[in-house]
Amino acid sequence: MIKYSALILGLLLTLLSCKEEPTGPLKVLGNTKMVDGKEVQHTVGIVNHYSTDSTLITNKELEKYIYVADFFFTSCPSICPKVTKEMMKIYGAVIDDPMVRMVSFTIDPKRDTPAKMKLYAENLGVDTKKWLFLNGDMDATHELANTYFVPAMVDKNAPGGFDHSGKIILVDKEGRVRSFSEGTDPATTPQLIKDIEKLKEEYKK
Repeated sequence: MIKYSALILGLLLTLLSCKEEPTGPLKVLGNTKMVDGKEVQHTVGIVNHYSTDSTLITNKELEKYIYVADFFFTSCPSICPKVTKEMMKIYGAVIDDPMVRMVSFTIDPKRDTPAKMKLYAENLGVDTKKWLFLNGDMDATHELANTYFVPAMVDKNAPGGFDHSGKIILVDKEGRVRSFSEGTDPATTPQLIKDIEKLKEEYKK
């Protein structure tokens, strides 16, 4: 089982409690905080990672798009293949949409080099301009995962040496988490695809 820290458990409970009704507008998930006397919505952390062609990808680049993110590692023997299968379904739904990108962060950057992830993407048959596979500092990536409400940590007793969640996260152009699905539960994928369409409508107004 995932070993949730108190912080992650709190974030997870917030995320679950904020999930929007299927017929309603998408909410911004996560707690707000006060900064200089103003209420600020939760946003994801600092992205400073390299793509399969060794291009540096930052928040500024990602904020050009709505994007769907997950945290994985290529040698994962447990949940990752299931999550990737659901990511592939989402990829198929947005493949021709220039407003949407897919992003997979490796939580095992030592083994998942850009070259290895490029081969992984080629084996999936996906376009690495559309679906980014990102490598960065391991500790920073695990901390980043927390801001997406995805626990990820080193655990020598876990399959593959890492304990992590299979959540798939939808992020808007402002870096705010707007929806999620359970990558290990195929039944939740269609709703996320619908949520992508809802989120796109916000930017058409």
